[in-house]
Amino acid sequence: MSRSWRRNQTRRQFQTLTAPWRGPIAALSTVILAGAAGYRITEGWDWGDCLWMVLITISTIGYGEIEPLSPQGRLVTVLIVIGGLLVVQLSIQRVLGLTESGYFRRLRELRFQRTLMRMRDHVILCGYGRMGQEISAQLQKESIPLVVIETDPDRRDVAEARGLNVVHADATMDDTLLDAGLEHCRSLVVALPGDASNLYVILSARDLRPDCRLIARANTVEASSKLRLAGASVVVSPYVAGGRVMAASALRPLAVNFMELLAGSDYEIEEFQLSSDPRQLETVHRRSLQELELGRRSGAMVLAIRDGERLIANPSSDVQLGPGQLLIVLGSKEQLAVFQGLLGEAVITVDNMPA
Repeated sequence: MSRSWRRNQTRRQFQTLTAPWRGPIAALSTVILAGAAGYRITEGWDWGDCLWMVLITISTIGYGEIEPLSPQGRLVTVLIVIGGLLVVQLSIQRVLGLTESGYFRRLRELRFQRTLMRMRDHVILCGYGRMGQEISAQLQKESIPLVVIETDPDRRDVAEARGLNVVHADATMDDTLLDAGLEHCRSLVVALPGDASNLYVILSARDLRPDCRLIARANTVEASSKLRLAGASVVVSPYVAGGRVMAASALRPLAVNFMELLAGSDYEIEEFQLSSDPRQLETVHRRSLQELELGRRSGAMVLAIRDGERLIANPSSDVQLGPGQLLIVLGSKEQLAVFQGLLGEAVITVDNMPA
């Protein structure tokens, strides 16, 4: 389903929603123009005075007559008042009918759809359970635009009360992912309670947008491997991750405390993906970290370099940059921006994550 088709569908919905108001607007326009023409014929005023007289008559402002009216002019005034009352009555009846038919609810839904269509570089979160709520809280701290997909009415209400954009639909449906802005999001986080549902969403998202970064929750080791095969960029098991943190807290408490302090600071960790095109790597290819002086010039720290399947932790200054490498860098937002500027065209993607 193309984006243009969905845009045309929204436009047709907007035209449908504006249709009920065309009758009252047309009736009001007819009364105004007919009244102005009546004053023009009976009193001989210019069009500006005629329209002004009609407006103050319909609105009952009561500024008084521009000039004393002739008997014919007073008849025109009576007809304008009657016509105005009929238009008001028609409008009231229309509003009451629209309220009962759910018109204003559909209007709010249309506004929400238009808001989603304008969103760019946001995160889509599937599932607003306990894990989803914690994920959204962390993303909101970073002021990252977020769209939540949730089917449970109670969880939806909680998310909306916290100021989140919520799509009340099934995340396993292609239309739902497209409505949430999959084509323009920075990443998709799948935190549904069931592994089967998470797998289905990952398969759909990977098919709809092959280059999207997909993060999935897995409850079992078997599900974790299947999610990776389905195309998940990152798979997180709450039980495995929680167990590792608890074990690390017992064995290396200072290291865990440091990570907690880092998470509450202004520092961030970003992943800089280097291009595989030699032309884009011309300024950095086969040059060492010492030659480039990235750390000294930016203030950021290169924590690790992933080169294919090999991970170089705490790389030494003589490590050379090459095509396709992934640089994991720690620094403030300003330092990371300078770091990216120094690499220039060599960087093809930048992924940001809270430290």
